[in-house]
Amino acid sequence: MSDAPPLRVAVVGASAGLGRCIGMGLAKEGVRVAFLARRRDRLENAAKEAGEGALPVACDVTDGAACQNAIAEVVDAFGGLDALVYTTGVGLLSPLADVDAEQWANLFATNVTGASLITAAAAPHLAAAKGSAVFLSSLSASYSAPWPLLGAYAVSKAALDKLVEAWRIEHPNIGFTRLAVGDCFGGEGDSQTEFNKTWDPEALEKAIRLWMDRGEMQGGLVEADHLVAVVHSVLRCGNTSFIPYLTLAPRPSGAVAELRHW
Repeated sequence: MSDAPPLRVAVVGASAGLGRCIGMGLAKEGVRVAFLARRRDRLENAAKEAGEGALPVACDVTDGAACQNAIAEVVDAFGGLDALVYTTGVGLLSPLADVDAEQWANLFATNVTGASLITAAAAPHLAAAKGSAVFLSSLSASYSAPWPLLGAYAVSKAALDKLVEAWRIEHPNIGFTRLAVGDCFGGEGDSQTEFNKTWDPEALEKAIRLWMDRGEMQGGLVEADHLVAVVHSVLRCGNTSFIPYLTLAPRPSGAVAELRHW
C-alpha cells in the first residue's frame, strides 16, 4: 500500500449534480474533498454525507474576492491544495437570435469567467504541490457540432476549452485537463443534475423531439460512477505526467433518455 498522504481536492459546483457526484465519489476513494458552491446548506449536507475530512465552503465563482477567500479557507484547513475540479456550468435553451446581452453575460460569468477566477485563486497552491486542475466541458464544444437551441451554451464551453489551453501555456507546472462529457444523469436526490431545472418544460419537450429527429440525441448515458473514476484517474497521475484532453462519450442505445447534461 502507498504511504502517500491523501489528495486534497477542491470540487467547484459540488452542491448538486455531477459536481456533487464527483465530490462524493472522490471522498469514497479516500480523497480529502472541499465542496464549493453557493448554497451552504447543501454543501454542509454533502460534506456530512461524504464523511470525516470533507469541507463545505460557500463560494460564488463570479466574485473574485469570494474565490480568493474560499481557496484560502480550503488551504488553511487542508494545509495545501493538490487539485481543482471545476464542474460548474449553466445552460440556456434558446435560439441564438433570441439570446440577449444579459443572458450572454450570465453564461460567460459562470462557464468561463468564474472558471478563470477560481483558477487564479488556486494556481499558486496547485503550483506549489505540482498539482492538477480538471474542467468539465461539453461534447458540443470540442467533439460534435452544437445542438440547435443550445448554441449559446456550446459557445461558452468552447471558450472554456480555449481558457484551459491558455492557463496551460502560462502555468506549465500545473496539469490542466479538459474533460468533455456527454449526456450524464448524475445521481439521485441532490446529486441529480439541475442543468435544465429552470427551462420551460414544453419548450424542452419540443427540443428533445427536434434533437431526436436530427439524430443528436441517441439515448446513451455516461454513468456517473464512470465519470468519477475517470476524474480520479486524472488526479492520480501525480506530478510527473498529466492528461491534457479527455472525451467521455456515451454509447448510443435503443431508448432515448431524458435530457441530462452536456
